[in-house]
Amino acid sequence: MEWIEGNDMMERKEMDNQLHTKVSHDQVDKQHYGAVTIPIYQNSLFTFENHETFDQAMQDVLAANVYSRGNNPTVKYLESKIAELECGEQSRCFASGMAAIAGTLHALLSSGDHVICVDQAYGPTREFLNEMSERYQVEVTYVDGSLLSDFEDAVQPNTKIIYVESPTSGLFQLQDLEGIAELAKKTGIITMIDGSWATPCFQRPLTMGIDLVLHSMTKFFSGHSDCLGGVVTGSAALISKIENKGYMLLGGIMTAHTASLMIRGLRTLPLRMERHQKSGMIIAEYLEKHPMVNRVNHPALRSHPQHELAQKQLDGYSSLFSFESKLPVAVMKQWADALHYFRIAVSWGGYESLVTVNTTPERRNPDGTNPSVARLYIGMEDPYTLIDDMERAWKLVKAY
Repeated sequence: MEWIEGNDMMERKEMDNQLHTKVSHDQVDKQHYGAVTIPIYQNSLFTFENHETFDQAMQDVLAANVYSRGNNPTVKYLESKIAELECGEQSRCFASGMAAIAGTLHALLSSGDHVICVDQAYGPTREFLNEMSERYQVEVTYVDGSLLSDFEDAVQPNTKIIYVESPTSGLFQLQDLEGIAELAKKTGIITMIDGSWATPCFQRPLTMGIDLVLHSMTKFFSGHSDCLGGVVTGSAALISKIENKGYMLLGGIMTAHTASLMIRGLRTLPLRMERHQKSGMIIAEYLEKHPMVNRVNHPALRSHPQHELAQKQLDGYSSLFSFESKLPVAVMKQWADALHYFRIAVSWGGYESLVTVNTTPERRNPDGTNPSVARLYIGMEDPYTLIDDMERAWKLVKAY
């Protein structure tokens, strides 16, 4: 964690050790015959010895094992581990990250409510909010979010939720989580964050006053690019509202088999994040010095305009970032095509390195054109092999 400056390193190291212990240590459950891994409860329903115990369970199907659309022991175990990592009271796992986001927003919003959302939030999240605006008269205000005043100026009497994503997953812009939480608590606004980029290894928003933290578990939690999932964590009171309105009724649940794959990924999450951080920084620093690159969007770099804020609220850095170039998108796509070890795909978080190329309307070159932006995800490959790969690709487009 050599890129973290100006913080109490002993405290950070202690938290790091706790994470490793939390993901790898369990009390042996005699019910499972001492199995080191919780079994996959691959069943849709649970039977009862008599009607009295069945009637008791039916009084609160989200507290008992009645039907796997409500509770499943394998999924419940995963939820308890994530709540512990997040320093939260309770978690709920969903079929995908988008299911968690949509289910949570659906449960907490009503017609006439107002939402403040960062304009760089995940595209489908914005699409869902726009759908709620058109069909259910939920008012949505999009803000840049790099300044706390962006949120202060947007607050209305009917503001119900402030939704942030820090860092964002395109230009990697941050929001002041403690400042937003303090602002929201003054007026009873619920705060939500998509924390998929950092994971609880590198950022725990609940400890900064944020009410709900969501993740696409498809990414770093899984770590193997073989399953989809989402999770929301917060107070028991808020999770209860989400369970009843956005979880049970919409049915976007996580299956027991998926939960077992997520548990497997969770065991190595801190170790993998350490590797991602190290490899990502090596490549970000290489690109920052490259003549074909104008700017690298990585919060750990001193050149990032919010580097100081990143040092304050992040314990580390994942390996998803982007860089900007004056080269046209068509040429940069040729560069991406020439890469051998990077695959062209959406998402991130697995063992394989990924690349996509696009433009960004948020930035301007001196000549008024939009720069091309390449988003990189650095997987488990040797970072210097990846650098050699990029160098070969640069040579192919250098003639431009």
